[in-house]
Amino acid sequence: MNNVLRVACSGTGYFSQFHYEAWDRLDKVELVGVCNRDIENAKLFAQTYNIEHYYQNLETMLLELKPDFLDVITPPVTHLNAVTTAAKLGIDVCCQKPFGENFAQAQQMVEIAEKAGIKLVIHENFRFMPWIRQAKEVLDSGILGEVLNVQFNLRPGDGQGNDAYLARQAYFQDMPKFLIHETGIHIVDVFRYFFGEPYSVYAQLRRCNPVIKGEDAGTVIFQFAHNLQAILDGNRLLDHSSTNTRRTMGECQFSGTQGTLTIDGEGQIWLRKIGEQISNEIDYEWQDENFGGDCVYQTIKHIVQHYRQGTPLENQGFEYLHNILVEQAIYRSNEQRMCIDLDLRPNIEVTP
Repeated sequence: MNNVLRVACSGTGYFSQFHYEAWDRLDKVELVGVCNRDIENAKLFAQTYNIEHYYQNLETMLLELKPDFLDVITPPVTHLNAVTTAAKLGIDVCCQKPFGENFAQAQQMVEIAEKAGIKLVIHENFRFMPWIRQAKEVLDSGILGEVLNVQFNLRPGDGQGNDAYLARQAYFQDMPKFLIHETGIHIVDVFRYFFGEPYSVYAQLRRCNPVIKGEDAGTVIFQFAHNLQAILDGNRLLDHSSTNTRRTMGECQFSGTQGTLTIDGEGQIWLRKIGEQISNEIDYEWQDENFGGDCVYQTIKHIVQHYRQGTPLENQGFEYLHNILVEQAIYRSNEQRMCIDLDLRPNIEVTP
């Protein structure tokens, strides 16, 4: 690879703006092409981000430009074709989540990437939110003692009324599986980032806004090693105390034998040692811009650092299969009204 990482992007939907902006900010990265089925949208993004080439056909773009990396920022139904096309040409790929339409398809893409010898990364950005990275440092320091209880209250407050999600991501209304498949999967990944693999899940899901097809509320209980229990309590109709309820998407609390750590809706982190009445704020640096504390930029920066410095990649495709297995277990638990034990060993052999 030459000194500049040459990146092509596929997709120009609402969330893609954060991807293009992030790539554009990074040194030694060149956005060489943009593709979208609506050629006028592709042209608009090309003009906005000073990209020389724009296309309507993905394979044509990859054949002509031969980029080092393809960022797929399109719905799951497009992922298999994008990964297959890039793999034939030996081009590394990053896919937005949800990754593929189902587990079998995600596994197929992992196998395609493995056989082609390309890197396949999933753009799972919640673990790159600055308060999540900082909380991980605090947890790893041991200051909380033995962490026994964790709860994430997901409360973006954007799902009420007949026009819920229409202004930003209208397809949310038509997703047959919504809260967990689209949003809760982020928290599944965050919990795995913090605590490793869960042993079991128990879920009760429900729909509160009748205009959407899927579930938009529910509670999931995760059991982890060392007697740790984590709860995802989600409801997209309800909000939390914040000047921007989509910044952190909710509030999280970690309770241990030596103290409690709280992430609030402003991205502030508070530590209260056990037996004390007052919580002290933990200072850390972060940027309150774009989405989720600039987590898209941090995710893409992490990818670039891998190419520039050889640092390990988080959330490669074969690792992300675990998230999908947990998601499947959550829906199965809800359907069967029972606790589901987990064995997170996909039937696939891959090389990191």
